Order: sequence, then C-alpha cells, then structure tokens
Amino acid sequence: MFKLLDHPLITHKLTHMRKKETGTKDFRENLDEIAELMAYEVCRDLPVKPVEIETPVAPCTGYELSKEVVIVPILRAGIGLLDGIRRLVPTAKVGFIGMYRDEETLIPHEYFAKFPKNLEDAIVMVVDPMLATGGSAVDAISAVKSRGAKQIKLVCLVGAPEGVKAVTEAHPDVDVYLAALDDHLNEHGYIVPGLGDAGDRIFGTK
Repeated sequence: MFKLLDHPLITHKLTHMRKKETGTKDFRENLDEIAELMAYEVCRDLPVKPVEIETPVAPCTGYELSKEVVIVPILRAGIGLLDGIRRLVPTAKVGFIGMYRDEETLIPHEYFAKFPKNLEDAIVMVVDPMLATGGSAVDAISAVKSRGAKQIKLVCLVGAPEGVKAVTEAHPDVDVYLAALDDHLNEHGYIVPGLGDAGDRIFGTK
C-alpha cells in the first residue's frame, strides 16, 4: 500500500523546510513536528488487545497496543524523524541501519546495523526523510526482513515516483507513507523540487 498524507499542517511545515533560506534549527524543528503528525496516521492500524481496568468510577474494558513498535532510522538523516514518532509511541524500541550511497553509481552500501530482539513479532517502521532512487530503502527493508521482520512500514517525508516504484516492486508487502510525492529525479539522483540534502540540512554539515 502507498499512502500520501496530504494534510494542511504537514504541507505548511514542509513548505518552510523546502525554502533554501531555512536554517538548520527551523528545518529540524519542522521535520520533528511533521514526523509526529505523520505518526498519527501511520499508527492508525496498529493492532490492539482488550484489557480490564478500573476507572475512578467503575470497571471498564480498555485497549492497549498488542505488538511492540520498532523504529529503524536509516542513518544519518533518518534520525530527524525519530523523536517525533517516539513522542507518539514512547514505548517504541529503536534500531539503526547505516547506508551510504556511492556518488557515481548511486548504489547504497550498508556500513552499520543494530536492532532490538524479536523483530518478527513487532511492527517495524523504517524511516528516512527522502525516498529518491529507492535503493537505500529497498536495502534497509531487506536488512530488517533478514533479521525476521514481517510487518514493515516505510515512512518518508518527500519521495520521487522512481523511489516509490522501486520499493513497491521490490517489497509489495510493505506499506509506504509519504508527506509529499515530488516530480522526478535529476541526473544526480536528487528529488526535484525536493528540499536538498536532508542530512546536511538537519545537522548543518553544509
């Protein structure tokens, strides 16, 4: 499933992020806020189980999440989405996967991976602000699958049609969520109009 989260607050904040004059602080804060807004929709279908509780007035049946949530940022830019989602799901565990893209071939390579146990029983959210060629996302999803994950969601801020196509063809069982679907990739593999290099803009490295 592919879902575009077209919400006025998300669009408003994303517009500020896209502006080339937006500084690191505002870029990071808007990304954090968008992540929290997206998480509300991404978590809509999380499974729950009934629990018997006592309110100050009477007993009643409530509902709690029945599966653990594991958030897996693709390093380094994926860290920018982490806190916003964890505010909504504070019990979530966190794994990390490091991918870098060869600037000439655009092929991603894994350089680091660390995950919580029991991924096979969890809802795993792989997160990265940009879905460009889709190579990093496809490989990151393959990596969590190889560790046993079965229920996976890919959560990205901005994507290109090429990236969506690559992920949905390679992993048709994975739900893909975007805040914006942009026009295309340029000759350097960057999303157009996009918002530049998300990692550099989050951490102020350029």
